[in-house]
Amino acid sequence: MSDTPPARKTLRLKPQARRTPPEDDQRPKRSGARARQAALQERAQQARGEAPDVPNAPAQRADSADKRRGDTPRDHSARPRQPSDGSRHPGHPARKQERPRQPRSPQGAETHAVFAPCPHGLEDALALELQALGYAGVQAGRAGCHFQADWMGVMRANLYSRLATRILVQVAQADVRTEDDILALARQTEWERWFGPEHTLRVDTSAIHSPMRSLQYCNLRAKDGICDRLREREGERPSIDTVRPDARVHLFLDARQATLYLDVSGESLFKRGWRLDKGEAPLRENLAAGLLALSDWTPDAALLDPFCGSGTILIEAAWIALGVPPGIWRPFGFERLRTHEMRRWRDLKEDARARIAPQLDAPLVGSDIHPAAIEAARANVERAHLSPGTIRFEICDARRMPPPAESGWIVTNPPYGERLGDHDSDLWPQWATQLKQQYGGWQLNLITSDLDLPGQLRLKAKRRHPLHNGALDCRLFQFDLVSAQYRDRP
Repeated sequence: MSDTPPARKTLRLKPQARRTPPEDDQRPKRSGARARQAALQERAQQARGEAPDVPNAPAQRADSADKRRGDTPRDHSARPRQPSDGSRHPGHPARKQERPRQPRSPQGAETHAVFAPCPHGLEDALALELQALGYAGVQAGRAGCHFQADWMGVMRANLYSRLATRILVQVAQADVRTEDDILALARQTEWERWFGPEHTLRVDTSAIHSPMRSLQYCNLRAKDGICDRLREREGERPSIDTVRPDARVHLFLDARQATLYLDVSGESLFKRGWRLDKGEAPLRENLAAGLLALSDWTPDAALLDPFCGSGTILIEAAWIALGVPPGIWRPFGFERLRTHEMRRWRDLKEDARARIAPQLDAPLVGSDIHPAAIEAARANVERAHLSPGTIRFEICDARRMPPPAESGWIVTNPPYGERLGDHDSDLWPQWATQLKQQYGGWQLNLITSDLDLPGQLRLKAKRRHPLHNGALDCRLFQFDLVSAQYRDRP
């Protein structure tokens, strides 16, 4: 086994190349996000009585809508979105400074009801995480937690939560009896505050004990209500995009109520942005972080994953130990909304980066019997902006892996079910013998859908946590490994 590498910086920030704006006659035609920015800026200039200074900007939809209504374009669209790093797009003209920038609404003073879904079994752990982050009104519920936050708190939850699957801001709620009630509720909600015809839209629906006959029809009614509202207010309806929409709305139905949420996360929060090599049995990142939270591992203790696969548990542990926010290198849905305050978001991320520790306090070690898994794990470490020596990986059979420290934690997702395949039938008894002989003083935590595994290891679990790994009903078993309490069977 190789020695622990010398202390070094374990986090790498990759510099971004700066681009030179093109000449006016070579300015590229805008599309997508740039088109929306140009449309918003032109509407703002028209509201101030100025001539547009962006040639050929695709703002015809907003202009024609205002002409048909005979209204003056709304000033709340005056702030075009900018890149998250604070730089302007190539060819984007300088903003006029005659009037100070006015935010659309005092979001900092407004409190929102928020719901953060999470994997089944992590509700209490998520509640503790949200409380530690300073949120008020935290209540664990079914597959998630409710809490209260202002808009800065909404952004912080996306940036810092390791256990949540997404962040949903409640925008409307009412009793409903028919699908037409859902249509009316959606039409009464001020969607123009968050997005407009220049955005693309996706609506999703879920339900528990709802009397509605068709969730698909309920989803259609909600979508129609949103589009009708925006067509009435702004003359156009948004386009539907089910793959990469600008705005996501979630409709939740129960026995008597309908609740409309604005999904401000975009892609699920477990997508940190670093994992491309998923390995044979991918464990979602927020579930991996949940295993570490439930196991009571702390960053000052050694951590071993003897069935590390693509390294998900260890990379999550490295980010926890270094204080790397899980959302620091990924985009979010709220960055596309009309209400996005780019400067506050940039300041929040800069503060988070300044708090990242330079190195680990204890070793993180992973092993796997398959060389391809170790190769994938090392590639994922690089994409996670970690230096190569942050996590020590070895190609080794778990039954022969010596302990990397006198004491510590084993947190692992061992093979079970189809993954176990044609493994040696003596795998579990032999691994148990090695644990009892060499890992006294360690804590063993393993997630499995095989409820007989503790018996095969001849170990008695001190605690078990029901969890869901995707569709699999699993348990996280916890064991104290004390050598003096075990004897091998004759």
